[in-house]
Amino acid sequence: MLTFGKILQAKKRIKHAVTKTPLIESPALSKIFSVKVYLKLECYQPIRVFKLRGAYNKISLLESEHIFAASSGNHGLAVAYSCRQLGKKCTVVVPQNIIQEKLEAIEEMGATVVRYGKYHHEREAEAKRLAQEMNGAFVHPFDDEEVVAGQGTIGLEIFEDLPEADCVVVPVGGGGLIAGVATALKTLNPSIKIYGVEPQSAPKLKEALKAGKPVQLSSTSSIADGLISTTIGKIGFEVAQKFVDEVYSVSDQMILDALKILVTKAHVIAEPSAATTLALLSQKKVGEKVVLIVSGANISLKLLQQILQG
Repeated sequence: MLTFGKILQAKKRIKHAVTKTPLIESPALSKIFSVKVYLKLECYQPIRVFKLRGAYNKISLLESEHIFAASSGNHGLAVAYSCRQLGKKCTVVVPQNIIQEKLEAIEEMGATVVRYGKYHHEREAEAKRLAQEMNGAFVHPFDDEEVVAGQGTIGLEIFEDLPEADCVVVPVGGGGLIAGVATALKTLNPSIKIYGVEPQSAPKLKEALKAGKPVQLSSTSSIADGLISTTIGKIGFEVAQKFVDEVYSVSDQMILDALKILVTKAHVIAEPSAATTLALLSQKKVGEKVVLIVSGANISLKLLQQILQG
């Protein structure tokens, strides 16, 4: 079971490898949306994405010298970086259509890359097969207690820096990030609101809560490629039932519009998955002191250019 104690242990374990990222108010965004908007800038991690926290926490506990992962990009980058720091061998199974910049970043960390399939469940099955065949260890991107505990350290930092926050808005992929953040913050401040946001075409958490159990979507697609898992993880679902106040969805156009605002008004480079939290504010006022988790900045340079050119 994921516990607050595990999150505290993770904080101690990863402190030398992970950056305590800034939590800043954006005056420009506060003016645009008529509320106090604070950005938790996980895009300032050494690999520009929050997933380093969970990956490093998990891998530092493993005895195996060969680590395997399945990823659309960011989890693989986090695993590869962690293995590099810890002196372990790494193999990452990625989708056939992986963003070129993410592929290059993983390879720069010294990982072996295997291209396989389109959806996460396909990559996961292949990564597990390879791990068993080569006597290695598989690290799940979101449905692992130690991985989720690592992500939960973001919640600890938010409370340390802004205990009076009304709500925190979290992108939802497989559910590891929102599970960790919600567990940490609801333990420290039960009255704070935790809102999840996912692409309209990948509503796995919303559908799971409606059904009362995780469901398998037949297909998903979005400009936010880090959030298109076809199912929510067991840990994410269980924590969401207990601690998440509401789950919203946003369209790809809303995400793109939010990305442009982040870059041009807040001067923050973010990837589409990270911009979903700001996209929510374009359709709903969720609090007076709102924390948006900017989860990563590994954006395709071509896409960034297209956004800036309109």
